[in-house]
Amino acid sequence: MNDFYISGVDDEIFSRIRGKSYKEDCFLPREELRYLHVMHKDLNGKIFPGELICNVYIVAALLDIFKKLYAADYPIEKIRLIDEYDADDEKSMADNNSSCFNFRVVAGTKRISLHALGLAVDINPLYNPYITFSGGKKNIAPANSADFEDREKNFPYKIADDDFCKKLFTEHGFIWGGDWTDCKDYQHFALPDDIVAKLYPGVR
Repeated sequence: MNDFYISGVDDEIFSRIRGKSYKEDCFLPREELRYLHVMHKDLNGKIFPGELICNVYIVAALLDIFKKLYAADYPIEKIRLIDEYDADDEKSMADNNSSCFNFRVVAGTKRISLHALGLAVDINPLYNPYITFSGGKKNIAPANSADFEDREKNFPYKIADDDFCKKLFTEHGFIWGGDWTDCKDYQHFALPDDIVAKLYPGVR
């Protein structure tokens, strides 16, 4: 079987995500999701299979991106369904797991996340933290990623402005959270809000 392939979310796959990333109040039709199987390499070049659930709108782009990352020996430590972490985003990030779909709100808000629509991907999140500021306090997620806040340092799995991963995602129309000014989400690649608004008007 081809190591890189797309399929629908059949009953077997749905049984793995139902009640976890696909929560009981999830309004996104199952038919709009796709299962993506990829291969990836870690820092030592060891090869692993990877799994993602994503929106049908971006699945072809993701397939192309992950094929090119693999061919370029770009290191990604883990690509597992977030359901293996009981859909707990903090646990998944803390284990440096790259993931996509998870029906949830943006942390600390009531706003639907683009992950809830399967339109955002987080890559090597432990080494590329999400940094926000609220009430004069800095928040870093995952909590064990503080050593990787300083982007002037060199360390494994870091996504920088000239990074090949960023280049591929932006060429496919994604935006990078590392370019944001009000906060920084170095792990995060997502469709722009104007496209999301056309796909799902009124959702966000």
